[in-house]
Amino acid sequence: MENIKQWWFAGFLDWGPLSRGTRYHPSRVLTLVYQPFAFGTTAVLTYNESKINTRLRNLIGYTLFFGSTLLLLVLDLATSGKGGVGPYIGICAIVSTFGIASANVQGGMVGELSFMLPELIQSFLAGLAAAGTLTSVLRLLTKAAFEKSDNGLRKGAMLFLAISTFIAFLCVILYAFFFPRLPIVMFYRSKAASEGSKTVSSDLAAAGIQVDADQEAKGDAKPQERLSSKQLFFQNIDYAIDLFLIYVLTLSIFPGFIYENTGAHQLGSWYPLVLIAVYNAWDFISRYIPLVQCLKMESRKGLMIAVFSRFLLVPAFYFTAKYGDQGWMIILTSFLGLSNGYLTVCVLTIAPKGYKGPEQNALGNLLVLCLLGGLFAGVALDWLWLIGNGHF
Repeated sequence: MENIKQWWFAGFLDWGPLSRGTRYHPSRVLTLVYQPFAFGTTAVLTYNESKINTRLRNLIGYTLFFGSTLLLLVLDLATSGKGGVGPYIGICAIVSTFGIASANVQGGMVGELSFMLPELIQSFLAGLAAAGTLTSVLRLLTKAAFEKSDNGLRKGAMLFLAISTFIAFLCVILYAFFFPRLPIVMFYRSKAASEGSKTVSSDLAAAGIQVDADQEAKGDAKPQERLSSKQLFFQNIDYAIDLFLIYVLTLSIFPGFIYENTGAHQLGSWYPLVLIAVYNAWDFISRYIPLVQCLKMESRKGLMIAVFSRFLLVPAFYFTAKYGDQGWMIILTSFLGLSNGYLTVCVLTIAPKGYKGPEQNALGNLLVLCLLGGLFAGVALDWLWLIGNGHF
């Protein structure tokens, strides 16, 4: 999903033609290649969410993550890590499949968890942030281990991607064989099926539960009314706007601006990696804050004010990059991650409350579509930082 791509992103960013400061602008190009495929695929899947086999959708997504990460390793071995325009185009092509994979998994999992407990959505979102944090830790470790060795950047990237491939494979196995048999998952999927959901039948079958088939055979299945996607969207348009704007702001700064436009400081080549690690760490920590009920923001108006206030970070980052030192930049990056994770969890755990299972699934998909729309817009706006800096 949002952060699993950081396994390949952080691992390959410093390698060959993707090194920092090159004319390829990898931190911007790769995310720009990724987002149209993620957003377009999500739009199609969201439109047809009530007819889609959720189990198959998620398995396709996780399998694509595994296969695409493996292909990055194969590409490097086939080209002996020499880089160049050809391998760079190949990487871009593989990155597009990550977009398709993310669209399948992100909407599928959030939609499915939306008709379960809010705590499960929080745990899933925190897990995504944990992946980003682990990514940064491994990137720092591989840089420290291989920085001074021959061909060190390539060795670090290869080790990084090998670990990524293994973890992606574990995701396929865990979702296919273990997740469907968890008692809490079976309970809520059965509940959703009783409320008219058609997307969980394969999941229930994988757990050995046959409900809908027996009812339909007896002619007892009764179609239940549910709100349309259009009705759900307009009832929750403020939440949709919140998620869109949260990620417009975040992706217009992270990772492109942080990686390429923060100048030279005492930390040298470690500086952008430290900033990204700080962002990921606070994004991870902040996703647990809403578990403390008194700290969870549930006011729709309050969420909207908080989301709009984050746009003050744009001039703050600009002037800090131009006049401030690395300490101030680290503080700003920390707040960017803190507010991103906290607000994301608040919106996605509050919005589905009060709806039936099929409606919660549809709303989860709609909100993910808005989130990805914000990611896409933010990635595009990130290029505006290059204007006036001699990069065009």
